[in-house]
Amino acid sequence: MAFVHLTLSALVVLSLVLSGWAIWRDQPPVWRFAMPATVAIEGAPLFEQVLNYAAAEGQAHSPGIVLSEDGFSVLWFEGSEEAQADVDIHGVKVRKVDGAWQASAPEPVVTRQNLAAAFEPGQIVITLGNVIENESVRDALYVTAVSVGGWAMASVADVRMQDGVPTKARKLNLSPVINRSFLVKSPTVEMADGSQALPAYFEMGPTYGAFIRTAADGRVRDQRRMAGQGTKPIQPMVVPLSETIAVAFLRDFDRSNVVLISRTEDGGQSWSVAEKTKIFNPSAPVAAMPVGDGQILAVMNSDAERGNRLQMMLSDDEARTWRVIHEVESGKGAARYPMLRRLPDGEIALAFSHYDKRGVQLYIFNESWVMAQ
Repeated sequence: MAFVHLTLSALVVLSLVLSGWAIWRDQPPVWRFAMPATVAIEGAPLFEQVLNYAAAEGQAHSPGIVLSEDGFSVLWFEGSEEAQADVDIHGVKVRKVDGAWQASAPEPVVTRQNLAAAFEPGQIVITLGNVIENESVRDALYVTAVSVGGWAMASVADVRMQDGVPTKARKLNLSPVINRSFLVKSPTVEMADGSQALPAYFEMGPTYGAFIRTAADGRVRDQRRMAGQGTKPIQPMVVPLSETIAVAFLRDFDRSNVVLISRTEDGGQSWSVAEKTKIFNPSAPVAAMPVGDGQILAVMNSDAERGNRLQMMLSDDEARTWRVIHEVESGKGAARYPMLRRLPDGEIALAFSHYDKRGVQLYIFNESWVMAQ
């Protein structure tokens, strides 16, 4: 008996020592944003359409933009209707050919079947949703996946790809209870320590935006909330303005019909209560990014009368006032879910859903065009 007690005591001591060593070794995340290099405004203004896709039937919705060494891809979920059991992630590869951007034919990329096979531990996947690039590591995605129920029971899957196919997947550990109801929509945010922060949102009950610090191995290191007061802020789009200051644009799930904004002044450690702006918005997400000298470019639905158009807007004062510089018309049906990404050569890609979630459009433009408006 004494030997057993001695062994248990030794194991407890060893556990405490190892835990203490792990805590000491694991340096806390740096709460400062990495500021992007200034892009030279040069060359002739460019604004051109590269893709105008419509699904043969059903829906094609919520495009994400994933960069690669030789161009980029546009990915979206497609099926009879969102949250249904026939929805997979489809996409196109976009490459420059003889100096002009060209999109390949659409094809399935992440399916319910190949993602289920890649999960560790294995599990069924009944439907898929929003997808973005995991910029912490090469050839990786964050995919909104549902194994039971609908969007309110979704999880964020960290998916590692090889040769265009999922080879390993695990759910981010975002909740100690059932780890459900987290989704993604907006690009990750580069931090000064070289890591990436993930904007996400919790959709069940006390709805809120989240700013999640992750490690390259997929481990969640910290999570901070963007909460509302009388609103339900979701789908945060974070734009750093300095090493410590950033603004987050959020959609109000409670349909107040205005854009919500939350701010941080400490590198994302804390966020102000999401406040209502005076910008009309029909409960739809916003895409935004820094351009020029301290300006913010945003693409959003801000016209109550013309749902088939997206407004491209500029702010010179940290998102307090705006001017519309251009409108992108999608044709028949509503235009929604814009996504902006800067390409390695400095050009900017804009993708969005159109035709009432039944297709995807893609435009390429540059800062010379933005500043000329």
